[in-house]
Amino acid sequence: MSRLLEVLEEGVEVFDLAQPLATETPHSPNHPPFRMSLMRRHGDMVREDGSSAANEMIVTGGHTGTHVDALAHVSYRGELHGGVSAEEAQRGGRFRRHGVDAMPPMVCRGVLLDVAALHGADALPGGYGITEEDLAAAARKAGVEVRAGDVALIRSGWGRYFGDAHAFLGHDTGVPGPTEEAARWLADRGVRATGAETIAYEQIKPGVGHALLPVHRLLLVERGVHIIEVMNLAGLAEAGVSEFLFVLAPLKIVGGTGSPVRPLAVVGR
Repeated sequence: MSRLLEVLEEGVEVFDLAQPLATETPHSPNHPPFRMSLMRRHGDMVREDGSSAANEMIVTGGHTGTHVDALAHVSYRGELHGGVSAEEAQRGGRFRRHGVDAMPPMVCRGVLLDVAALHGADALPGGYGITEEDLAAAARKAGVEVRAGDVALIRSGWGRYFGDAHAFLGHDTGVPGPTEEAARWLADRGVRATGAETIAYEQIKPGVGHALLPVHRLLLVERGVHIIEVMNLAGLAEAGVSEFLFVLAPLKIVGGTGSPVRPLAVVGR
């Protein structure tokens, strides 16, 4: 029996790192909201044996709810990651390069950098810029090292506002998030992806909104690092988990710039 099967038999705990998708799910003003409608209800059509089925139609953007950004999501001066021409890549109405369908599933080591706990706060204040020093200190406090190939998740505590769309968007208050130097610190360590609880993986200052997103440019275009947003990290933090097996698989949307996901953190009991 393989070691993996032995671990599974010994028992594991799975943490769901996704937020629910519903009509009331907060969304960026740059992206369409999530909508679901029952197209057929039980009783609309009943089979001869008395059974019936229901189904729905879902309309959403690729960057609504818990989602991952493909490298095609952001360009800089007309180019995607690796100097790929954005104009050429998007011809035909879908991306022939760097689309989310080209992104492999992730089964790798994950680390939680709990910056809120580092500062003794339930949530960092709106507009707070998470620094390189914050990430290094959070890693030391947790006793983990950020390594090449990891997925690094940053907890600001902002997920507590998920149920209030206005507060979660934080246009008036600002939203905590990593600064460019913090993102560069992670990229220099070779992470394959990084995620957070907020709609935009950025420090958003009060009144600014999503007008300028330099961390997206740095990670997606310059360094080729995927971004995961609108995560639920409360369970991991409450359980004191800082190192885990991270599992994520984007939908294979051909030529898409992002995909809804349901990331998981798996730990041994």
